[in-house]
Amino acid sequence: MLPFARFPGVDTLLGPEMRSTGEVIGLDGDFALAFAKSQLGANVELPRSGTVFVSVRDGDKARVLPAIRILDEIGFKVLATGGTQRFLSENGIESVKINKVLEGRPHIEDAIRNRQVQLVINTTDGSKAISDSKSLRRAALMQKVPYYTTMSGALAAAEAIRALKAGNLEVRPLQAYFA
Repeated sequence: MLPFARFPGVDTLLGPEMRSTGEVIGLDGDFALAFAKSQLGANVELPRSGTVFVSVRDGDKARVLPAIRILDEIGFKVLATGGTQRFLSENGIESVKINKVLEGRPHIEDAIRNRQVQLVINTTDGSKAISDSKSLRRAALMQKVPYYTTMSGALAAAEAIRALKAGNLEVRPLQAYFA
């Protein structure tokens, strides 16, 4: 967990050297619940309902489907940028198109600031896309909206939300996991 909120203007996009840095652990017999616990330990509150915003580079579109299908099945509304929205629609997932920041208002940053988005899944490709989405990442940080930039993270978050909705979260002593 990196305290990005304490560093105004710093981009929250993690480089490879930062992805392995962490302060928390989540233990459970089930990966989804362990991930949910790790997020709680990092002060990331996974939403149980609401709206997910998804905008992913072309190479991640097929890989994001499992996460979005889970979220759709458990009742999340889906907002997406143009290309991602078309792809989701072609694959049977209902979603609503929202503008990128550079496409004019109303746009995704407005929706995040207005608390209309509870979860963000976003991948970028190239320095221009990274630069263009910096304000989006900052808005999510300031509004405490969980933000996932990898497909493995997005799927883990979706599975964790589904597990949390099932109400299976329990706390056990550390020794119980090694008995």
